Amino acid sequence: MLSGRAESDSETMDSFLKTREDFPILAQQIHGKPLIYFDNAASSQKPNQVVDSLVRYYQTSHANVHRGVHELSNRATEAYETARERAAKFLNASRSEEIIFTRGTTEGLNLVAATWGLANLKQGDAVLLTEMEHHSNMVPWLMLKERLGVELRFIPVDAEAGVLDLSYLDSLLNEVKLLSMVHVSNTLGTINPVKEICAKARERGVITVVDAAQSAGHMPLDVQDIGCDFLALSGHKMCGPTGIGALYGRFDLLESMPPYQGGGEMIETVDYDSVVYNVAPHKFEAGTPNVADAVGLGAAMDYLDQLGREAIFQHDLELAGYAHERFSKIEGIKILGPRENRAGVLSFLFKDMHALDLVSFADRKGLALRAGHHCNQPLMKKLGTDATARASFYFYNTVDEVDRAAEIIEGVRQILVG
Repeated sequence: MLSGRAESDSETMDSFLKTREDFPILAQQIHGKPLIYFDNAASSQKPNQVVDSLVRYYQTSHANVHRGVHELSNRATEAYETARERAAKFLNASRSEEIIFTRGTTEGLNLVAATWGLANLKQGDAVLLTEMEHHSNMVPWLMLKERLGVELRFIPVDAEAGVLDLSYLDSLLNEVKLLSMVHVSNTLGTINPVKEICAKARERGVITVVDAAQSAGHMPLDVQDIGCDFLALSGHKMCGPTGIGALYGRFDLLESMPPYQGGGEMIETVDYDSVVYNVAPHKFEAGTPNVADAVGLGAAMDYLDQLGREAIFQHDLELAGYAHERFSKIEGIKILGPRENRAGVLSFLFKDMHALDLVSFADRKGLALRAGHHCNQPLMKKLGTDATARASFYFYNTVDEVDRAAEIIEGVRQILVG
């Protein structure tokens, strides 16, 4: 736990403070006040190194990939496939062919549901989720419920503690075909024990999917150590560009799955009455891919690994712990989620002040928070609210910003409540 501004004296924090120079957007003023950007769970900011990689690609190497024989096409293809290799290394996949580029976590989860799900599930089969899932890891399975008649089960959340009640896990896993779960809750900040849960599921032959949207850029991830069959991430939440993400899939599963969409590149041969599909991962990447942003995602992974993902994780833990301690002193506040061992996400509410009003007024002071249900409507109902305010942190955020944010929230409460 940090004590006041002592964090700024640490060697780790000094190195992270220097990274703010890589993010010009953080140096600006909003409504005449210094920006405090605490909306990283929605989207992180992008360092110069990532922006520069996009500019270099477009200025020197842009062309369509795979099917060209001229030099620019060769460069673009090499850049794109190098980014795939980089993503495989980032996740410790056993081979680069286990990485499919997507638009983000949402598309990755939809891809699994629409390919593996449609090919392997039938009416009455059970899919196990958790009660803290983001809509992107709930709606695709609800769509399969409507289309196929699959049964959805849920690992319950202990609303008071903000953690999964795993005492039900063994019974819930009975006759389940697939388990899909979030690694880090975007509302509660809970870090779920995905390795242990995947191990139990694997013992029963259950296919496992991990939503790593909130963890991929914040901690080391090793898909072989976790033991999952699929894992999805979004570039824009980990210093990368928007519109790009990656889906890891075990290669034998990818080879057995039908294509996601039809078009160029995902085919081997086409005739008027037949088609032979390409091999994985290409059979899941129909049409011209998002080459530039794949390059940018690779640059973001380089950047994060240079900082050290374990150091980023420790920073998140410490800053979230300090924020919990500091915000808890604000009169009338209720903080959701676990007290200890939480990721850099802090959701809170007041009985006498709506989250949307709080966040709107805080914006006038330069504080960027998020308000709403955070694509967690079922969880919100269980928690007895329709919306919370949310502060979410990253390595470029500081203890000083937490102190200033707390002062702003206290000031807004005085204005709105008196």
